[in-house]
Amino acid sequence: MNEDLFESAAVDHQPLAARLRPQNLDEYVGQEHILGPGKPLRKSLERGQLHSMILWGPPGVGKTSLAQLITRHMDAAFIPLSAVFSGVKDIRAAVSSAQVERQRSGRKTVLFVDEVHRFNKAQQDAFLPYVEDGTVVFVGATTENPSFEVNNALLSRTRVYILKSLTNEHLQEVLRRGLETPVRGLGERQLQIDDEARVMLLHAADGDARRLLNLLEIAADLLDDGETITRDTLAMVLASDVRRFDKGGDLFYEQISALHKSVRGSDPDAALYWLARMLDGGCDPLYIARRVVRMASEDIGNADPRALQIALNAWDVQERLGSPEGELTIAQAVVYLASAAKSNAVYNAFKLARADVQSLPSFDVPMHLRNAPTQLMKNMDYGKGYRYAHDEENAFAAGERYFPDEMPSRIYYEPVPRGLEVQIGEKLKHLRELNQRATASAVSSKSKSS
Repeated sequence: MNEDLFESAAVDHQPLAARLRPQNLDEYVGQEHILGPGKPLRKSLERGQLHSMILWGPPGVGKTSLAQLITRHMDAAFIPLSAVFSGVKDIRAAVSSAQVERQRSGRKTVLFVDEVHRFNKAQQDAFLPYVEDGTVVFVGATTENPSFEVNNALLSRTRVYILKSLTNEHLQEVLRRGLETPVRGLGERQLQIDDEARVMLLHAADGDARRLLNLLEIAADLLDDGETITRDTLAMVLASDVRRFDKGGDLFYEQISALHKSVRGSDPDAALYWLARMLDGGCDPLYIARRVVRMASEDIGNADPRALQIALNAWDVQERLGSPEGELTIAQAVVYLASAAKSNAVYNAFKLARADVQSLPSFDVPMHLRNAPTQLMKNMDYGKGYRYAHDEENAFAAGERYFPDEMPSRIYYEPVPRGLEVQIGEKLKHLRELNQRATASAVSSKSKSS
């Protein structure tokens, strides 16, 4: 087989997504916010200013394609590395190759690192001197937040560009190109897809161009010659499909954040949507149940103490019955919490108390608050002067202090004027007034006696 035939066969056996990679910036779909006229990355490329960067975005939005296009546009050499399979040895080999290229032709080298977040600190540090002296132009691709996954030293030497999920319009353009491209096994015949299947495919792609083209190619494999892709064809392709959901990545934390904030914002409908999204993406229902318990304490608190019990019950049912029965009880808890009166008073009070504990000395427990189970301890005045609240009027020892002697009294807990905390607030206000009167009376009596 001659070289031309060999190259043609190799291309023909590439996945459809690989064959449809854009060959120039005009063919690139999406990311107009950085590549449109007058936008930052476009301006840099037009000026010939090739710089190190990190491309951050979800799967299938064109990070690798963009790195290749930038390299081609700037007439640079391109060395790809995958953080999954590469180590420091591979980094050194790539750098050595870049140095040779620079000496031989004067061209810059783009060192593209896919999934850069998978490199550890030492591996990321290995790039620093070569990025610093311009030996390589570093382009890292990641689906994870660079603030958490990329070293500050490397971040400070790069610009971060955020790539967004593709819109429905973008995906329609990708689909148009996919349908016009001959598919393996179908000769030169173009694919056909009916309108209902088209809508279904765009929805299933979920903003991911690679995913769209892979699904299209799998659907084509199921067709007999001359057939059209229909809803039934796609149903077979999507039978075991799971939506995009990274259980350990940004998307996971973004969606649980959206669920939590919907509950806090008293929007049960939005809360149900995000709950359904997480479950649909494969999130462990028990994780959500635990977070719902946290919401009950953090955002409802004593405004409606029933919320905590309902959340605990939902967690218990999920553990006992599993899915799908348990998921319904989690949904019930989410709706209740979203609809309940809100208070973060306990959450704030606990943070204030912890801040005092961490910033103040470890004061001794006052003698009158110490228990005295032995005669020796009684002889040492443990518990002396303690006023048993149940023996006082209304079971309240007005004027009694429970903070350390060296520490002034604090008010951490400020009930909000909602739900049950309205009554709690009124009661605490009354008790504090009784304390103030008792303290003032004690001071007055002490002054007269002296």
